[in-house]
Amino acid sequence: MRIKEKRQTIEFVENMHRAHIEVREAVKRKNMTAVQNMMCDLQELAAYFAGVIENIEGEGCITVSYLAGYCETLFHMFSAIQAGGADPDKVYQQLEGELRKIQNSINNDIHVRKEIVFFPYKAAMWDSLESIYLKLKEDPDNDVYCVPIPYFEVIPGGKLGKMHYEGGEYPENIEICDWKSYKFEERNPDEIYIHNPYDNCNLVTSVHPRFYSGKLKKHTDKLVYVPYFVMGEFDINDRAMTEAKKHFCFCPGIVMADEVILESENVKKFYVREYKKAAKAHGLTGVHIDDKYLNEKFKGTGSPKYEKVRNTKKSELDIPEEWLRIIQKPDGKQKKVVLYNTGVSALLQYNEKWVDKIEDSLKVFKENRDKVALLWRPHPLIENTMKSMRPGILQRYREIKEQYIKEGWGIYDDTADLDRAMVLSDAYYGDFSSVVELYEELRKPIMLQRM
Repeated sequence: MRIKEKRQTIEFVENMHRAHIEVREAVKRKNMTAVQNMMCDLQELAAYFAGVIENIEGEGCITVSYLAGYCETLFHMFSAIQAGGADPDKVYQQLEGELRKIQNSINNDIHVRKEIVFFPYKAAMWDSLESIYLKLKEDPDNDVYCVPIPYFEVIPGGKLGKMHYEGGEYPENIEICDWKSYKFEERNPDEIYIHNPYDNCNLVTSVHPRFYSGKLKKHTDKLVYVPYFVMGEFDINDRAMTEAKKHFCFCPGIVMADEVILESENVKKFYVREYKKAAKAHGLTGVHIDDKYLNEKFKGTGSPKYEKVRNTKKSELDIPEEWLRIIQKPDGKQKKVVLYNTGVSALLQYNEKWVDKIEDSLKVFKENRDKVALLWRPHPLIENTMKSMRPGILQRYREIKEQYIKEGWGIYDDTADLDRAMVLSDAYYGDFSSVVELYEELRKPIMLQRM
């Protein structure tokens, strides 16, 4: 039985308690018409809930038998009242005794199940939700679903362009449910988890409008947002840092969320402070500016992304044959592997210089390919960002990328598995991004490229 259904049964019991008091008073007044009407109503209500419970719990549920016994008691009791031999207080006590059996059975014999659904959109960002999903799946009283949802490219003017769906790119141990088949509007899951908070406010991509946070919020008791990135530890009183990061703290999905899971208490303090400022600026009141509420809504319990990278073992990696061909030297030994990460923020900041830097960096790594194996992994939304915001450099970037792939001296990684790239590599080189914050967990060398 789901939580909402359990609440209905509890409300049913409370209504029955109140009705019993009214029956007692009607018996005292010897108002047989009222007694008959109320007892008929009680029988109908008990029979209805017996059907509801049997439909959920199946045949043989003991609570249903208690409800049937309650209906039988009502029948015999009304006959006794009609005969004039029923004491009002004893009528009440007998009805309450039957109801207590029903109530105890509801509490002890009917187990509550939670329906929990995850709505990720980018497979490469699934690591921000994975450990939560796996932990919730361990509880036998949870029905947990992973429902990857489609997303669209946003074209100039804010219109939705090409649709993408990455449901086939998730790890084998994650059971995928089709987004068209899972109708959250009808199922009303107890909890919903998302990692995209932007709805229609992003210039690069948009999740399918059906899954905007405001629509999800209407059909769940608890909407939870977990960022798809990490911020790392920083001085939350540093003005420049605050200006660079504060936009992450106030988005539609965060406003709608009942809970926001963040990587640390320090980051939580930052979110609470900046959310409250933004809420006031947007004219929001009530809980949106209440410190107690916000400190409960935002939780600095840790990011699943850190947990994922810590738990990924190099010995357990599934490394493609074509990667091994590049990594291994002719004598069978392995080259040092450098993860080359190119990110969206640097692209937007440096434009053409950023493309120049990639071209120069690839040239240097190519010259040293006998000693070092390059694993180039661009941000998964690089080309979408260029299409929407930097179309002038898209063609040149694609030519550089395609030439690199064609030459085959280095690895090009556009898979969903970031953690494999981080654990396999021996050092990091590239743009500053949240990947750097994750990479620091591995205690490996990090070098940032400068324009």
